[in-house]
Amino acid sequence: MTTSSRNLSVMSRNTHNAIIDQLRACETTEEILEFESWFNSKVKEFPLYSVISELLRNRSISRATASKWFETLLQDRDNKLSSK
Repeated sequence: MTTSSRNLSVMSRNTHNAIIDQLRACETTEEILEFESWFNSKVKEFPLYSVISELLRNRSISRATASKWFETLLQDRDNKLSSK
């Protein structure tokens, strides 16, 4: 199955680098989740996980780094769903 990916080229290279730097500065799960909450409240066009996917696709970040961030975001989402 082929899917069309949404290109996030509306963000400049400097913006991508700033997001990468901010996420890499997050040392705890709470800091990553706080950044996600802040990012998603400020950027209405696409959620943070889409940006991380794009960074991974264009090889701006490693698979290990993306995996760490995705795991944190998904665990939080699972926790929220199971608590309902």
